[in-house]
Amino acid sequence: MGGRLDIKVGNIRLAGEISGDPDTEPMILLHALGERGESWDVVRAGFDPYFRVISVDLRGHGDSDWPGVYSYELMRDDVLALLDQLDLRRVTLVGHSMGGVVAYLIAQDHPALVDRLVVEDAVPPYPRDRPTPDRPDTPLPFDWPVVPTFLGHPGNDQWWDRLNRITAPLLLIGGGPSSHIPPDKLAEVAARVPDCTLLTIPVGHHIHVAAPAEFTAAVLGFVRP
Repeated sequence: MGGRLDIKVGNIRLAGEISGDPDTEPMILLHALGERGESWDVVRAGFDPYFRVISVDLRGHGDSDWPGVYSYELMRDDVLALLDQLDLRRVTLVGHSMGGVVAYLIAQDHPALVDRLVVEDAVPPYPRDRPTPDRPDTPLPFDWPVVPTFLGHPGNDQWWDRLNRITAPLLLIGGGPSSHIPPDKLAEVAARVPDCTLLTIPVGHHIHVAAPAEFTAAVLGFVRP
């Protein structure tokens, strides 16, 4: 059973997709910058038998509202409000890239909410030189201002310092040498989180798309030991 998610949280409307068994633990899927909840469709069928799977279009993406104001903190608060409205008190949280940073913030600020945490090729922001690309001329499935907001993020030392507050077991999956995420930064996250398993699937940044079977097996092996 499943269907579209369309819900008002605070001043914005969030859209997404719900699938799987409604009587099982919720699994929340948070996508990367410039993507949408549908980006998880390639692995969704592997999770549906075991979880109530909820993928969310984060603010400024897909069918959710594009309010023009964006930050990791706002996205964190949107997801927290969504969980509250759906009366979800304990979830498995999966985030890719930008969605992985949102997942870190939720897990460190509200540890009781997160049963298990899976982060795909993401670390908290840190100072680095990442030029903002030019806006494409073609229509986009997201609001362009999210790109300079997140690519130009200066980092936040407190987010790194609070990684030790994450009480949920974390599976951190890196994309290997062809990913832009430095392996030493992934290792630093793994060293700071009290219970972290660091795994490399060397297919680049978009692991669940490039190697869906391997990604699904790794996640299920972690969340269903």
